[in-house]
Amino acid sequence: MRRRFSRALVVVDDRIACARCARPLADNGTPWKPAARLVESPVTGLGSERWVAGDAVVLRQFVCPGCGALLDSETALPGDPFLNDVLAG
Repeated sequence: MRRRFSRALVVVDDRIACARCARPLADNGTPWKPAARLVESPVTGLGSERWVAGDAVVLRQFVCPGCGALLDSETALPGDPFLNDVLAG
């Protein structure tokens, strides 16, 4: 059975997987982001000049290690833990 976890992720046989290539990333109910490829960039120079935090804030992009699809993104302070999305139940 295949059901949608997010726009880029699906749950197949109780495992979270990439919706594009079906590469499994984690068991359902556990964090999947550690299995993704992480691309981290400072927000300085991205978009508007309004960013006051400069290098203190990074853009994290979580990419499928199988096909390169963008799975999720978040902004964070360097060294902060990932914002983990987990399906309950």
